[in-house]
Amino acid sequence: MPQKPERQQKDQRKDGSAAPPLPEPLAVPVADSHTHLDMQEGSVEDALAKAASVGVTTVVQVGCDVNGSHWAARTAAAYDTVWAAVALHPNEAPRIVHGDPGGGGSRQGAREGGGTAALDAALAEIDALAALPHVRGVGETGLDYYRTGPEGVEAQHYSFRRHIDIAKRHGKALVIHDREAHADVLRILDEEGAPDTVVFHCYSGDEEMARTCADKGYYMSFAGNITYKSAQNLRDAVAVAPAELLLVETDAPFLTPVPYRGRPNAPYLVPITVRAMAEARKAAEDEVAAAIGANTARAFGY
Repeated sequence: MPQKPERQQKDQRKDGSAAPPLPEPLAVPVADSHTHLDMQEGSVEDALAKAASVGVTTVVQVGCDVNGSHWAARTAAAYDTVWAAVALHPNEAPRIVHGDPGGGGSRQGAREGGGTAALDAALAEIDALAALPHVRGVGETGLDYYRTGPEGVEAQHYSFRRHIDIAKRHGKALVIHDREAHADVLRILDEEGAPDTVVFHCYSGDEEMARTCADKGYYMSFAGNITYKSAQNLRDAVAVAPAELLLVETDAPFLTPVPYRGRPNAPYLVPITVRAMAEARKAAEDEVAAAIGANTARAFGY
């Protein structure tokens, strides 16, 4: 089964444990704003049915490279409750340009670098996919300084700027992957002019950054890591984020919420994260779920 780039593989503990049980269903339906069904066990049909049974009625399937983006677009075309986002993951851009003898966790495995021409060709495919009506987002794109060293920064910046342009030209949401790169992500958005809709996937900033995003009207999507003991910064951020800018996601099969951390994640586990968000905000679960449901439909235009 296709793999996500190296950053996410390292984050997910894979111990072979069984899938977690179904949580208590949400009374108000929500959407999983960022998932990777192509990296999860079982069929798409089963994943969607389990999610719907607990009140997760829509998912956004996200591409990380050319092949995965084509898969996302095909899947969204085939299922009424799936929408697609397409892009080159920020760690994918330098692999295309410089090559990756060891494979680095990418879908294609070991490969030679093709330079900027190869990156432009891949971006042209993403551009074409972004024009499709069932593709509602351009992402996940952005910057990742955790896995990619200084030699890859130029390719990441170039790719990010191109994705911003693609999102604006097609009127699609820009879905951002931001890891240890907050200042540069915000700076490039300002320099290029952000699209009308910006989503910070797996929001990783603090309370101060959440206020900055709120001022700019950027959506903040929270994942299962908000439940981790070490993630007080995320709980502080969700507490101050405006209700109209909140989204929820799994990033499945990664970032499984407590108490199932280390076991496979999937869209049906969204209710656990919604409840953690509500607790951090000292708000009613149904109130938070209603805001998330409306926000996701607005952000992705469905």
